[in-house]
Amino acid sequence: MLKNLSTAAVTTSIALAFVASVPAPTSALAAPATTTSAANSPATLDNARIAAHFDLAQGRMPENIALSPGGTAYVTFAAARQIARVTPGGATRILATLPAPADGGVHTPVLGFALTTGIVRAHDGTLYVLYATGTDDLTGLWRLRPGGEPQRIAALPATGLPNGLALDPRTRTLYMTDSVLGTIWSVPTSGGTPTAWSTAPELASGGFLGANGLKLHGGAVWATNLDKGTLLRIPVLPGGRAGRVQTRATGLTGIDDFAFTGRGDRVLATLNGPNEVALVQPGGGHATVLTAADGLQNPTSVALHGNTVYVLSAAYTTAVDPNLVLARLNC
Repeated sequence: MLKNLSTAAVTTSIALAFVASVPAPTSALAAPATTTSAANSPATLDNARIAAHFDLAQGRMPENIALSPGGTAYVTFAAARQIARVTPGGATRILATLPAPADGGVHTPVLGFALTTGIVRAHDGTLYVLYATGTDDLTGLWRLRPGGEPQRIAALPATGLPNGLALDPRTRTLYMTDSVLGTIWSVPTSGGTPTAWSTAPELASGGFLGANGLKLHGGAVWATNLDKGTLLRIPVLPGGRAGRVQTRATGLTGIDDFAFTGRGDRVLATLNGPNEVALVQPGGGHATVLTAADGLQNPTSVALHGNTVYVLSAAYTTAVDPNLVLARLNC
C-alpha cells in the first residue's frame, strides 16, 4: 500500500494542476488593479537574504508561518506533514509529524498528496494546524500544545482542502478557508463541529484553488482567492455573522498568503506562480517589492515582526531550494 509520494511526484502534480488551471482572461478580470513599479511605491523592502534552506527531498516545502513575540517562526512543511520551529538564525527543529493516511493521501482533492497547510499560534504557545488528506479520519484542524502530541480537534470534509487559518483571541474562534469547497469555516478553539461561516461565490475556485490565505483585521475576515487573483474583505457583523464580501484588490496573479504591514489596510502578499511579493495599497494598486532575484521560489506565506518581513518559499513548481527569506520593510 502506498505510504508516501516522492518529492518529484508532488512537484509534478502541483505543476500540472497549476498550469492546467491558469484561466484565460475574461471580462470579469478585464480591469485589474493598477500595478506600479517598486520605485514609485511609498514603501520598499531591502536587505533581503535567505535565512534558512529546507530539504526538498524530505518534502520540507514550507507552506505557512506563525510568529512568536520573539520572532521565532512556526512553520508547516506541506509534503512532510510536519510542524517545525525555525529561529531567525535559521536553526530548524521538527516539533511534530502528523500521521500519514493509509492511502498515502492520493485522494486529497486537486493536489493528490497529504499536506499540512495553515498554522496559527495562541498566546500560550499552543499551535493550531490544518491538515488535508482526502480521508475522513485525518482531514481537519489539529492542535499541538507545547511539549505535547498533535491531536485533531475538529473534522473537516475530506472532499475539501483546508488551507488558510486565522485566530480571533477575543472570541476564541478559529476561521479556516477551504480552497476546493469555496468556504470559510469557523470553530471554537476548544474544537467541535465547524460552521460554514461564509460560502460567498467570491470564495469559489476557478478550477484549481479558490479561497486561500486568511487574516483577521479591523473587524473583518480577509481572504485571498488564488484562482481569481483577488483580495477580499468580509465584515464580521453583530453576533459573529458574515457580512457582504468586498473585493479590495484584483489582478494579483497567483496570490497565496498575505500580512498587514501595520499601516491601515496595506498588505504584503505572496504571488506564488510569479515568484513575487507585492505591496498592496488600500485602494487596490500594487507594486512588486521582492522577486526570484531575492531568493523567492514559489512564495507561499508572509509574516512581519516589527519591520522584519519573513517570506516562505515552497518551491512547488520550481523544485529548487525551498527557503525562508528575511527582508526589511521601509515605510
